[in-house]
Amino acid sequence: MAAPSGARRRPLLLLLLAVDSRNIQLCFQKGFWSFLSFLELAGLMHGASAVFVVKDGNGTACIMANFSAAFLTNYDTNSGFKNVTFDLPSDAVVLNSSSCGKDNASGPSLVVAFGRGHTLTLTFARNATRYRVQLMRFVYNLSDAQIFPNASSKEVKTVESVTDIKADINKTYRCVSSDQIHMSNVTVTLHDATIQAYLSSNSFSKEETRCEQDRPSPTPTPPVTPHPSPSPTPESPSVNKYNVSGTNGTCLLATMGLQLNITYENRDNMTVTRVFNINPNKTRVNGSCTAQLVTLELRDEDVTLLVFHFGMNATSSQFFLQEIQLDMTLPDARDPTFKAANSSLRALQATIGNSYRCNAEERLRVTEALSVNVFRVWVQAFQVEGDKFGSVEECQLDENNMMIPIAVGGALAGLVLIVLIAYLIGRKRSHAGYQTI
Repeated sequence: MAAPSGARRRPLLLLLLAVDSRNIQLCFQKGFWSFLSFLELAGLMHGASAVFVVKDGNGTACIMANFSAAFLTNYDTNSGFKNVTFDLPSDAVVLNSSSCGKDNASGPSLVVAFGRGHTLTLTFARNATRYRVQLMRFVYNLSDAQIFPNASSKEVKTVESVTDIKADINKTYRCVSSDQIHMSNVTVTLHDATIQAYLSSNSFSKEETRCEQDRPSPTPTPPVTPHPSPSPTPESPSVNKYNVSGTNGTCLLATMGLQLNITYENRDNMTVTRVFNINPNKTRVNGSCTAQLVTLELRDEDVTLLVFHFGMNATSSQFFLQEIQLDMTLPDARDPTFKAANSSLRALQATIGNSYRCNAEERLRVTEALSVNVFRVWVQAFQVEGDKFGSVEECQLDENNMMIPIAVGGALAGLVLIVLIAYLIGRKRSHAGYQTI
């Protein structure tokens, strides 16, 4: 006996409903993940935050931190430089090398590890009223192919910088806004950060010190006309020789004197300009060499970090200074942490294999607040043969300075020639007036 038509259609209808339900679910999932990707690309979504705690031998917390972090850097591959971004994963852990510090020997430090040998370290310091993250250090391992695919080097790199993360004693540092810390070729961005060191209990304080980014912008008021008051200009800085070497030998050879011009607001809200000479006798030199980037790092007792990045243009076969970065502390400034950087320079330029030389003083403008004066510079980057400078390419300033005495000499010679011609003509006419009859 044949089944009723409705009974025959019911399994088919259920099957169609199941297929449609499955398609709807797949479409929803695809749309949901596309929406999440859009949020992440738009900067509205960050990696998951995590809580990190450092305890002393008695089990009492001395550091607590809750934040998410994103990393931006570049590395060398066989096909050139590649930019990479990655987040601090949720499974990051606090290493045993973290410490609550010792009374006068060292400050507390938080060391967070993730991936294959990557660590982010926050080292704290304090005075009578405030504490701060005095130094942030990031160590990353280029052999981690998941983050750095096709890296031409398997080195472990270390970068570090001072920060503006600071808060009152017994208060929590709170910053909902993004806070970027620039460390050489690495930028670390903290999101929704809650940090406290030197805790008085095993929990965050309910009182907060908010970061500058979270504070509302003050209503602008007419300035009181504080004019920049330049400080006395010191003598010209000493000229020193700087070398940077890598696995393939010397990649940077330079002699120069360096001077910093910094404009800032002091604690009296007055704009001042100070000049600092880089003292070669108190300067530590470091650097690195890659196929397309040469880095010179200088540190001394005043300058926390002064970095020069030299790049190259393969098309024109020229090297040039492409970036200057400065991190230093100004004790009399309203904000003692001074940072400035410019990655779009094109100075000290010469053909690869040759050297650039300039005896005249050159002023390199980094930002409105910072310029670097370079004295008697002689530099060669990338291809340096036998630790000796190649053929010299003189700067335009030296050529102009040479033209001045040449022009003056030419003008004097022309004047003498005009006087001589006038004298000869006058003498000839005077003889013509006394001819013999």
